Amino acid sequence: MFFILSKTLNFFLQPFNWLLLLILWALLTRNPARRNRILIASLLVFLVFSNPFLSQKAMLAWEADEVHLKTEDQFEVGILLTGMCSFNLNTGQGYFKGASDRFIQTVRLYKLGHIKKILVTGGNSSIWKSRQQYKEADFLHEQLVQMGIPDEAILIDNQSRNTHENGVNSKKIIDSLQLKGPFLLITSATHIRRSLEVFNKAGLQTTPYPCHYRAVDNPFLFWSAITPSLEALEHWNTLLKESAGLLMYKLTGKA
Repeated sequence: MFFILSKTLNFFLQPFNWLLLLILWALLTRNPARRNRILIASLLVFLVFSNPFLSQKAMLAWEADEVHLKTEDQFEVGILLTGMCSFNLNTGQGYFKGASDRFIQTVRLYKLGHIKKILVTGGNSSIWKSRQQYKEADFLHEQLVQMGIPDEAILIDNQSRNTHENGVNSKKIIDSLQLKGPFLLITSATHIRRSLEVFNKAGLQTTPYPCHYRAVDNPFLFWSAITPSLEALEHWNTLLKESAGLLMYKLTGKA
């Protein structure tokens, strides 16, 4: 139930969907004054949430600071959270998406000797059973082996559907193998805040390793700062999802 509710809530956390609903409301209302107010509200929502300057500042405030490991820093397990793949449902072929920096950084950390083992956690987050046959962790396992990571150094949780299940299932795997810390948590800079709290609540103390940064603190040219941007809308989608997700997890005792 919690899983279905969280997926439904995501629809109402996207500013683009707010625009669609406002425009639909304006088209359906018969009151001219109300229609004008709704259209003005639509314009304000569009201008605020498509503004790249505002989205950059909000993203910079939310994203975790970079972590720079020392040469001697070593962790028993690097926990890689999925959420970077999609699948062709006709062929079963997996593909990397935007958050694949998580994968790149995990391979890099292993090659540099910072992590001894890699725990890939995440199955398929689709609510449709017909789409759940392909598991991200299985695909990433194959990719890690192709990158030269020994199979015995890879642990798999292909059942988790959300961050809460990532934490609970990772704890079970680590406890079953009696692995001792420290553990490194590898995920996107926007996601690390919620992930840390969830993993701590699950009883797994981890050190954060944020990656996949979406905002860089570079100055804007004037026209770039005021030109509406689809990327800005996408940034707000992520920020609202993460902040609402953290709040929901806290209210339900999962973080």
